[in-house]
Amino acid sequence: MFYKTQFNGYSVKFSPYNEGRIAVATAQNFGIIGNGRQYVLDVTPQGLREVAAFDTVDGLYDCTWCEGNENVLASASGDGSVKVWDIAAPPQKNPIRSFEEHGHEVYCVNWNLVNRDCFLSASWDDTIKLWNLQSPGSLRTFAEHRYCCYAVAWCPTNGETFASASGDCTLKLWDIRQPASTLTIRAHEFEVLSCDWNKYEDFTLVTGSVDKTMRVWDIRQPSVPVRIMPGHNYAVRKVICSPHAGNLVASCSYDMTVCFWDIKAPGEPLVQRWAHHTEFAVGLDLSVLQEGMWASTGWDELVYVWHQSQDPRS
Repeated sequence: MFYKTQFNGYSVKFSPYNEGRIAVATAQNFGIIGNGRQYVLDVTPQGLREVAAFDTVDGLYDCTWCEGNENVLASASGDGSVKVWDIAAPPQKNPIRSFEEHGHEVYCVNWNLVNRDCFLSASWDDTIKLWNLQSPGSLRTFAEHRYCCYAVAWCPTNGETFASASGDCTLKLWDIRQPASTLTIRAHEFEVLSCDWNKYEDFTLVTGSVDKTMRVWDIRQPSVPVRIMPGHNYAVRKVICSPHAGNLVASCSYDMTVCFWDIKAPGEPLVQRWAHHTEFAVGLDLSVLQEGMWASTGWDELVYVWHQSQDPRS
């Protein structure tokens, strides 16, 4: 099933609480200039139905659900702010918070899966910031990257550790209890746009890059990747490690496709490729609550939700 958004899609996230609920961050004019809209949609027998929509002055590039409250989510904004919404609150009360510390576009937000009261934001001002909803400002700023920070991902088993991906071609690991990053990997020769932790091996991460490849890393032996996976024809925009199997990874790309990979396959790792988008495919997620359920969005202003055994357009 699919849903037509008013603006270009940038990010889609399944709710960790409600099986059929997704959040979709969108930006007008491909995110270059113009407004944004944060959607909350429900899967129904009649298709995707709008539950809430929040308009912003600037485009939205990412969103993340609060892990401690099923009605709260945060959005990454092109004006450098992080907006926090409560779909149970009256419209005039939203956003319930607006954190305005970043100097450039915020490109990624990621809620902590273990310590559920805090989240991270990554920005084109080269920094990452740690937040919670009780504090008036950021709790800490991480400022080691030398170019835009495109992605951050909390470790799924350790609430003090996260990874970051940057245009400086590095993947960095951080422990918020430490004064500096704990590991820096020259992950690709071109910008690293995405990273994610394996949900079953907390020493394994996957990165996606402008170089059109995905790379699998073992942080115990970080000098070389465990595996390099070509297969996309343009930059890999998003990588997601399956919440249901340690060997499965999803990706989407500027080549307009969504792919499914087996990173431990002895031969060809590509399991499946979908080509349902007609513009850049930039947002992707896998449901934690329903195994095999996928969601994607792209610059074609379409959001798709489907089971991996089916055609997204059906």
